Amino acid sequence: MKSLKLPLLLLLATLLTGTANAQTKEEIQLPELGDASSALFSLEKEYQLGRAWLRVFRSRVEAINDPLLQDYVEELTYKLATHSELKDRRLDIIIVNNRAINAFAVPGGVLGIHNGLLLQAETEAQFASVMSHELAHLSQRHFARSVEAQKRNAIPNMAGLLAGIILAATEGGSTGMAAIAATQAASLQNQLRYSRLHEQEADREGMQTMARAGMDPSAAAGMFEVMQQASRYYGNRPPEFLLTHPVTESRISDARNRSRQYPRKMYTDNANFQLMRARVELSFIENSKEAVKRFRAKVAKPSRFPDADEYGLVLALTANSEFDEAQSRLNTLIQASPNEISYMLAQAELNMASGQLLEAINLLEGALSFTPNSHPISMTLSRAYLLANQPHKAEALLEQHTKVKPNDPSVWFLLAETNGLAGNIVGVHRSRAEYFVLNGVLDRAARQLTYALPLVKGDNLTSAKIKQRIVQIKQMEAQMKNL
Repeated sequence: MKSLKLPLLLLLATLLTGTANAQTKEEIQLPELGDASSALFSLEKEYQLGRAWLRVFRSRVEAINDPLLQDYVEELTYKLATHSELKDRRLDIIIVNNRAINAFAVPGGVLGIHNGLLLQAETEAQFASVMSHELAHLSQRHFARSVEAQKRNAIPNMAGLLAGIILAATEGGSTGMAAIAATQAASLQNQLRYSRLHEQEADREGMQTMARAGMDPSAAAGMFEVMQQASRYYGNRPPEFLLTHPVTESRISDARNRSRQYPRKMYTDNANFQLMRARVELSFIENSKEAVKRFRAKVAKPSRFPDADEYGLVLALTANSEFDEAQSRLNTLIQASPNEISYMLAQAELNMASGQLLEAINLLEGALSFTPNSHPISMTLSRAYLLANQPHKAEALLEQHTKVKPNDPSVWFLLAETNGLAGNIVGVHRSRAEYFVLNGVLDRAARQLTYALPLVKGDNLTSAKIKQRIVQIKQMEAQMKNL
C-alpha cells in the first residue's frame, strides 16, 4: 500500500465505506459511491481506476471460489445490465465471503456482493433489486458527479481510515467502525450528504431496470423490509456520518408506492436462486455432520422450496461421504429436472467424491459439448481430470478457458497447479504471474516472469511475450502510483 497515493486511497476509502457493515434496528447501511480524486473522469479512466481498485481489494478480502455461484450471479447481473442505462458493460463481479448484507459498486464496472446478501434475500427478485440499484449507481455515473462536491474536502489520516474500512469489510463491523471513528473520519460527513440524492436516483432507476427485465419491481420494498428486520441482530450503531443511505419506513414506503406505478403481473421465483442460497448456507457450516443435520431438519419440515432443501442435503451428504443416500435423493431431483445444471454438477461431484472418476469425466465432457465455455463445467471437469491423473487434458482445457475468463483469479490459480502436474514449469510461472496481477501483487507477478525467462532460451517468440508482459506489469505499477 505504500505506493498508493492519496487519490486512489480516497477512492478505496470512499467506496469501501459501503462494505462497513454495521447496522442498527432502524437503519442499515447500503453501499456508497463517490470519490474525491478528479473532476474529469472519462469512462475509460473510470474503467482503469476500477480495475486498479479491484486488484487492491482482492488482496485484502476473502473472495468466494464457487464457479457455479459466480456463474449464476454474473448471468443475472448481465441480464439486468442489458435492461439498464449502463453504457459501458465491461463488468467484473466479486463475491466476498461475509455474512453481512451488503453490495457495492465501483466506478468502471466493478460490482461486489457479500454472500450473506444471497442468504438473506428471500427471492431472486429481491436479490436482483439490490444488483439493479448498484447498476444504477454506475449508469448514472454517481462517482463522476460526486467529484465536484467532494474535491474541496481534505480527508485526514487516510491510511488509518482505509485500515478501519478493511477491518469492517473483513471482520464484521464493530472493530473496523471503531478504527474509522478513531481516524477523525467525521470529515467525510459533508461529502456523504450528496449520496442521499444518488440513493434516491438509484432506487428509481433500479426499479425501472427491474421492470424492463421482467422482474417484480415491488421486490425492492420487500428487500428493504428484510434488511430492516435483520437489523435487530446488529448492536453497535455506526457513526452518523456513515448513515448516508438509511433503510427507513419512508424509504420502504417510497419503494412500495413507486412499484404501484407499474402494471400488476404474476411473478414466479427462479428456482435456481434457491439452489444458490442452499450452497451459500452450506458454505457457512464448517462441519459436514452439522450440515447434514441442519438440512435433514429442513427437509423434514414443510417448505416453500423443498427442492432446494433436498439439493442442500445432497451436497451435505456427499461432503460427509454418505454416498448411497446422496445418490438416491439426487436421482429424484434429476428425474424432476433433468436439464438442471446444478443437479448435473452435483452428480459429477458425487461421482468424484466416491471414486467414480470416469463416470464424472464422461458426464462433464458431454455437458461441455452442449454448453461450450461453461465456467462451472470447465472448472469441475478440470478437477476431475486432475483427480484421474490426466493433467495434460486439464491443462489444455484451462488454457482455453483463460481466454473466456481472463480476469478470474481462480482459473489462473488452478492452471498454475495443473501446469506443475503436467511438468510445464514455464507455464507455472506465467500462470502464477497472472494470478498475482489480478490480486494486486505486481512485484511477485513480475518476479514469476523473470523466473520463466531463463527457461525459454531459444524460443524467441515465448521470450518476447514474457518480456512484453513484464513491461506491462511495470506500467501497471507506475499507473497505480500515479492514480
